[in-house]
Formats: sequence, structure tokens, C-alpha cells
Amino acid sequence: MIRVRLFGRCRIYHDPVAPVLRAPAQIGWEGWFRTIDLVTPKRLKGKELLMRTRGWWTVEPSDVAAVVEEHGRLVVGEKGELMVELSDEKAVEELSSALSEHFGNQVLLSP
Repeated sequence: MIRVRLFGRCRIYHDPVAPVLRAPAQIGWEGWFRTIDLVTPKRLKGKELLMRTRGWWTVEPSDVAAVVEEHGRLVVGEKGELMVELSDEKAVEELSSALSEHFGNQVLLSP
């Protein structure tokens, strides 16, 4: 398996940017009639992290997800970075071509 980082063009500065999960989301609970002292940490999955780019990237993240998922799998790396997991180098080249065809230079892959 090969993992590559996924970057998109920033809507304001037009440089390549990527979301990074710094800490897991914390889900808390409130009861109507009681206090619940429970917080459940939850790591976002790859597609969930990609969807957080809406408004940051120049392209629609759901469109990017559709193209990426035809070739590989969206994952979150060990350091929280948004990545695509692909079977081999040929799949990386095919995904890169598909991204260029659909989005021009707005979505990029990096080793």
C-alpha cells in the first residue's frame, strides 16, 4: 500500500493547503433531567476530515471524494494528515491524472 497526502488550493491565498487533525473530536452529553460527566473522544475518518475543507479549498470536497474513492481510500495518517491510500504506483498516477482532469491544478498529491 502507498499513502500520499492530499492538498487543495486555498480559496484566499491560492497556495496548497491540507487539513490536519490536531486532536480527536470530543463528544459530550447533556441530559434533560441530569448531569452526565462523560466525554467520548472520536477520531475523524478520512472523508470526514476532507469534508472540513468546504470553504477553505477552491473545489467542493464531496466532488474530490467521489474522484478519490474511485482509485483509493481516504484515511487519516498517524500525525493527523489527510491521505489517500492506494494499491500501487500505477494507481497513484491514475488518481493524479483523474484529479488533474476534473480539477485542473486545484487538487494535488504529495508523497
